[in-house]
Amino acid sequence: MGAPAIVIASAHHADVLAEAFARYEREYDVRLVGDELTARATAKELMGSGHQVALFVIDSDHDQDTLHALIGGTRKVVPTARRVIVSHISRFRADNADFRAAVAAGKVDALLLMPQGPRDEEFHGAIGEMLNEWNATVAAPVIENVRIITPEKDALTRELLDYLGRVGMPAGVHHPDSEIGRAVMENCPEDEGRWPVVSSLVGWCGHCPSVRALANQLYGRPDDIELDEVVDLVVVGAGPAGLAASVYASSEGLSTVCLEAEAIGGQAGTSSMIRNYLGFPRGISGMRLAQRARGQALRFGTRFFTGWPATGISPCEDGDHHIVHTEGGDVHARSVLIATGVDYRRLGVDSLEELVGRGVYYGAAMQAARELAGDHVVIVGGGNSAGQAAIHAARFASQVTIVVRRRDLTATMSSYLINEVEWNPRITVRGSTRVVDGGPDEVSHLAWLDLEDVDTGSRERVEARGLFLLLGAAPECGWLPDAVELDAKGFVLTGRDISREHWHDDVPPADLATTLRGIFAIGDIRSGSMKRVASATGEGASVVSLVHSWLAG
Repeated sequence: MGAPAIVIASAHHADVLAEAFARYEREYDVRLVGDELTARATAKELMGSGHQVALFVIDSDHDQDTLHALIGGTRKVVPTARRVIVSHISRFRADNADFRAAVAAGKVDALLLMPQGPRDEEFHGAIGEMLNEWNATVAAPVIENVRIITPEKDALTRELLDYLGRVGMPAGVHHPDSEIGRAVMENCPEDEGRWPVVSSLVGWCGHCPSVRALANQLYGRPDDIELDEVVDLVVVGAGPAGLAASVYASSEGLSTVCLEAEAIGGQAGTSSMIRNYLGFPRGISGMRLAQRARGQALRFGTRFFTGWPATGISPCEDGDHHIVHTEGGDVHARSVLIATGVDYRRLGVDSLEELVGRGVYYGAAMQAARELAGDHVVIVGGGNSAGQAAIHAARFASQVTIVVRRRDLTATMSSYLINEVEWNPRITVRGSTRVVDGGPDEVSHLAWLDLEDVDTGSRERVEARGLFLLLGAAPECGWLPDAVELDAKGFVLTGRDISREHWHDDVPPADLATTLRGIFAIGDIRSGSMKRVASATGEGASVVSLVHSWLAG
């Protein structure tokens, strides 16, 4: 396979764009065309010869009919490519008004001012962001930080790939008889036959029985902390709330440890593109946002440990601090922040639970979407995560159906996502519907689903190779002490929502404090939280002042 291509369509400014994109020619196959027919023919030629198209750059200097044909035609020919409209400065103000709706609906990924001269880094920064996201979500990795050796891509292998994708680590899967497979197995022959075998560029190699084992290899165990050290704050959960708290706490001089049971970023890390987060006008993937936040926290001194969920909290014997327990070791801390987020609720259909990892997935499973090219995919859920998953899946699948029990998406999904879903010709929404059954093909992979109308009870069987379940919040607080008060649904109560009997001198605890002194809760796990990335990060920032007050006595 040759280098991925950048196709530029311009009728009158080809020289300007050719000069601007010359810097990409070393790593991309840059093609310059003048009209819509040539652009489509070039894309088909590239795809037919084994090349991928990463980016279409469309000059707004075409007439309106040609311009709209270019926008729609490029999506139809290569749905995985990013699309950018560039506008000459003489018409940028008018184009900005004309194409605002197209950008908001996802018809194009960005409208950019044409480069005004050499080193227009604002322009190239935007192009770099889109190529970065394309490489992370579509392209096969050129450099593999992790290699998975296995004779078949089973459910565990897919879980490992999904985890590695969520933490931003390029990975590849290779057969044991391949050249790469044989080279890896030479370094760990004792594990042959115990698949999958995982090899990392940092030097370790061996059988990997679980995602937790992989996380431990990548990030270490909590018992690496010196036993006589009591940290100022332990953050349990590295979703947006926990990451924000880690950044602000460590930047203000608090010794901070962050524990994460799975992948840094939490559920938000599975979002293919968050477009309404402040400061990212072209959007940012949940994985990128999480890894940048982790990098910030590391810079200020936060220590991260993943793969070991917290199993309990108890007071120290002398009573002056808390102990957070994990199966991999204990962490002693003067204050504890609960930021574990929530899990997706289970569907409760036994026939589909048996197919988890083989066409059925809880969460967005971005890596799995690549394997469903040309297939029918069903997304169950009506929240923003479901909308983002549907838009991402539609880049690969021939048909995507969003199934939701409500009549439509207006009560649960952001308007910008509803607009993207409505415009995308590959996505259909089926309201007042639920999934009630499903079954496999001859190789035990999902093949069909039964959909039921919740009003009439009528059923329809549809072919489907992928089912992604994003069913809403299910808190998991069984590891918390009984003294931490929960609401009727199992979320942690804080501040004035705590029962009056737990107030001190008729004064409620601080807004984000729980019933146990020195223990706080933020983000989705907190009762009454907004369940949005921005609100979670806001709580993560604001809780640090409460931690300071507690530590000050």
